[in-house]
Amino acid sequence: MVRNVPPADYEGTPRPVVAIGNDFERGHVVAPHRHRRCQLLYSPAGALTVATEHGAWVVPPDHCLWLPAGVEHEVTALGPWRTRSLFLEPAATPGMPPRCQVLGVSALMRSLLAEAVDLPVEYALDSRAGLIMALLLQELARLPEQPLSLPLPTQPGLAQRCRWFLARPTAHETIDAWCAALAMSRRAFTRQFRRETGMSFSAWRQQACLLAALPRLAAGESVTAVAVDLGYDSPAAFTTMFKRALGAPPSRYFA
Repeated sequence: MVRNVPPADYEGTPRPVVAIGNDFERGHVVAPHRHRRCQLLYSPAGALTVATEHGAWVVPPDHCLWLPAGVEHEVTALGPWRTRSLFLEPAATPGMPPRCQVLGVSALMRSLLAEAVDLPVEYALDSRAGLIMALLLQELARLPEQPLSLPLPTQPGLAQRCRWFLARPTAHETIDAWCAALAMSRRAFTRQFRRETGMSFSAWRQQACLLAALPRLAAGESVTAVAVDLGYDSPAAFTTMFKRALGAPPSRYFA
């Protein structure tokens, strides 16, 4: 059983997969750090945010975040939360992406993760524990990607403007306002923004609003309050955006 221990204590364990469980209080921040191994970060109850120099991710309950080996990241709890993390040798996950991704968690994966943290660290590869870990690797490759990431540009001026917006996101922010602030033509701005983020400005703005809304909704705030704060014309307009992005309205999504 591996609970409430530093992952670094087990990075050298001679097994392809190690599972560790930790419990945290609301608002707890895990300072920027990195792992030699890849990590699958899962919180069965409680949402969290993860930030790297390349972007930000919100991980609602019953989702997980894939972190490639060596990526420096900071984790913030949006409520009391428990993690059930896998630490994987890079060679054990050849098909996984080289970038961070939020993934949906299947019912099978949820059960396997709950079981894995109670297994011996140096399990026998040909035992029941070894079969569970092998099945975890198979199921990991099947988890669907979720649209819960927000890439950040590397160009300093544009990156600063994006971070400013993330502190006060609004659905009514315009390209023209950003062009004026950055002293750029509309054409130059739209080209550079897409080149830096891989998204149009309107899609990025919507994603920023969505990621700002998710932690608040997960904490129990009303759809109306969140929609008004983000500048949507009505709760219905916000709900339509939410459903289009995540496949369900907020009430069903968090249920």
